[in-house]
Amino acid sequence: MKQPAVFLDRDGVLNRAMVRESKPYPPASVAEVEILPGVVEAVQVLKEAGFVLVVVSNQPDVARGTTPKVTVEAINTYLAERLPIDRFIMCYHDDGDNCDCRKPRSGMLLAGSLDFDVDLVSSYMVGDRWRDIAAGIGAGCKTVFIDYGYDEKQPEFFDYRANSLLEAATIILKGSKTCKR
Repeated sequence: MKQPAVFLDRDGVLNRAMVRESKPYPPASVAEVEILPGVVEAVQVLKEAGFVLVVVSNQPDVARGTTPKVTVEAINTYLAERLPIDRFIMCYHDDGDNCDCRKPRSGMLLAGSLDFDVDLVSSYMVGDRWRDIAAGIGAGCKTVFIDYGYDEKQPEFFDYRANSLLEAATIILKGSKTCKR
């Protein structure tokens, strides 16, 4: 039986993005990782409601040579030890690599949906950048845009807007007919 999922961007959704000149960047080390307020509660209530939780994150700094892959994996391990995430799926490519996994393409969501027999129509993508929302729309998911007002391209369309993952979880739980609650 297919199940619903919540696909989550990592930086800016689970942990604080490092904002420089109004643009978000990933933490450079585990020491810089700060789980955002309300995230532990949000992922717990989503998990208890029966959602598969899959983190899907572009990490192009690996391809650019500015962040080692081992650092990204260490950050994921740190988060996995503190949050009930079912899977982390990373894209280590840059735009020029033209891969299917890099958001705004939907490859990471599709891979996660196959791993857990996910019903994409009853699933959600939560992100803080236009690429996250476009990937969710492309996969057929409902989308929740966490709007931090970054000085960059904004998504043209999304289903819901939130100020945090905790607010997004409340929206998802109210809108989901597949929840156990």
